[in-house]
Amino acid sequence: MTDDSGESLTEEAVRRWGTAHTPRTAELMTGLVRHLHAFAREVDLTADEWMTALGWLTRTGQISDDKRQEFILASDVLGLSSLVVQLDQKSDERATPATVLGPFHIDGSPVVESGFDMSEELPGTPLFILGRVTDLYGLPVPSAVLDVWQADVDGAYESQLPEVDEARLRARYRAGADGRYCVRTIVPLGYTIPMDGPVGELISRTGISPYRPAHIHFLIDQPGYRRLVTHLFPAGTDYLDSDVVFGVKDALVTHFVEHQPGPAPDGKVMDRPFLVAHYDFVLAPASS
Repeated sequence: MTDDSGESLTEEAVRRWGTAHTPRTAELMTGLVRHLHAFAREVDLTADEWMTALGWLTRTGQISDDKRQEFILASDVLGLSSLVVQLDQKSDERATPATVLGPFHIDGSPVVESGFDMSEELPGTPLFILGRVTDLYGLPVPSAVLDVWQADVDGAYESQLPEVDEARLRARYRAGADGRYCVRTIVPLGYTIPMDGPVGELISRTGISPYRPAHIHFLIDQPGYRRLVTHLFPAGTDYLDSDVVFGVKDALVTHFVEHQPGPAPDGKVMDRPFLVAHYDFVLAPASS
């Protein structure tokens, strides 16, 4: 059954996994077996190295929970998450590009009306993001819900703060009948990915920058349209060219324009400087 190169072992493993009960499962598993075995041959993988890798995977699972998704982080920094997004996004080029979900999304954020301040007096420079949600032809997507989340001025997400037990810097905004929305929050900052776990340990053994550029996450999952997971990045922010999770796309970089105290987009009068960004999200139909 075996030989020096292990080719017959590989073919036997492929044959066994080819008995999967659905054609797609068989395709996925036989492809995985072939590529894993080819990797081991290419790098001449040793037993000690493989046991080290298994230990790393074990610790990655042990540190993961409902608030910390270390496996997602591992997929992100390997570029696999961005690659899968790119392969999966077969929608029209007119649609807003998708990017990685990241490990810090929390389901069930409160639904709020346009203009709600999701920062709720947290430190930071006020920021308004406004625009429309439309289809490929510029027609509004009525009552679209935009799930929005971000890090605070220290670069921490709610899921990283065990003392926080309520929604913090996250909300689901409902756009109007004309597709218009207005998000009020604070200006995001760049930050490092968590470096206190197995992924951070691995990154620290390389010359890879652990930083992400400043960004705000958006998820729009509207019936009849393709699910959109994306970010907005301030133009000129640091690390746009070295995002550790490969999430930056040119079409997602937008200008955050500073305004002096005075009338804000939500009609209120601001007593301190604030920033405004305009961005229209374009959704592709679900059939695409």
